[in-house]
Amino acid sequence: MTAFSRWIPSSRPAQFILAAGALLVIAAVVVLAARGLTTYAPIQDFLQTYPGSYALPDFAPVGIPTWIGWQHFFSAFLMVLIIRSGWQVRTERRPAAFWASRWAKGTPRKISLTLWFHQSLDILWLVNGVIFVVLLFVTAQWVRIVPTSWSVFPNAISALLQYLTLQWPTEDGWVNYNSLQQLSYFITVFVAAPLAVVTGVRMSAIWPKNAKRLSAAYPIEVARAIHFPVMLYFVFFIVVHVALVFATGALRNLNHMYGGSDEVNWWGFAIFFVSLAVMVGVWFAARPVILAPIASLFGNVSSR
Repeated sequence: MTAFSRWIPSSRPAQFILAAGALLVIAAVVVLAARGLTTYAPIQDFLQTYPGSYALPDFAPVGIPTWIGWQHFFSAFLMVLIIRSGWQVRTERRPAAFWASRWAKGTPRKISLTLWFHQSLDILWLVNGVIFVVLLFVTAQWVRIVPTSWSVFPNAISALLQYLTLQWPTEDGWVNYNSLQQLSYFITVFVAAPLAVVTGVRMSAIWPKNAKRLSAAYPIEVARAIHFPVMLYFVFFIVVHVALVFATGALRNLNHMYGGSDEVNWWGFAIFFVSLAVMVGVWFAARPVILAPIASLFGNVSSR
């Protein structure tokens, strides 16, 4: 039976096809249900009252400055690698190498080279995030992603309903995001990111070993239970974000973020393509043979 089973086609492709088909059916049902819902007069009145966004305060800046484009690239670059290395840390059974600080007192604690890479990326991501938040409030760009009106919630529901009907809400990201975008950006920057930091610190080598009361008050199991779902949130956010960028006017959206203008041309797309190539290149280059020499500059690398 064992020899014969080698000739039996794997059921995984069939399962994948069935799962994809089921998702398409569910998506079609959701779209039809959303469109049917918008035929009712109360829903139409709701959509008219709350078109999907509200007016920003008068001091709100217009346009997206160049520094946000650079911050966007660095955040995406680091987050992709953080997700990759974080998944490797979670699934790795036999690390190829280990790292230990050469400045630690007593017997240095060894961690896998993958975990060192993950935590180093976390530090860079945190520094980049702090700079981003500071610049947001210094330049008043914060008003674009921090809700300033309670109407953000009904407008977000309206925007979601419009997305589900595949009739995109009327928007101008150069001036103002729709309320669903604003809430998602706010949650990502001011909720998910801090959660990733505080849980990551608890799980890292930075956490003091002898702080028994502090460790008891904040068990590592709690941090682990939160950290992984937060990573899944970032994966979901990235997938949906990129999909909507391309589905709702790719050239203009990419020009907003990468080209620094409201024009519709290929300049932003070209910069995005180069940044994507950099991400892919580093993704494949981040291997022990490349990481070990870099890690050795900050500590001792060994095979065990």
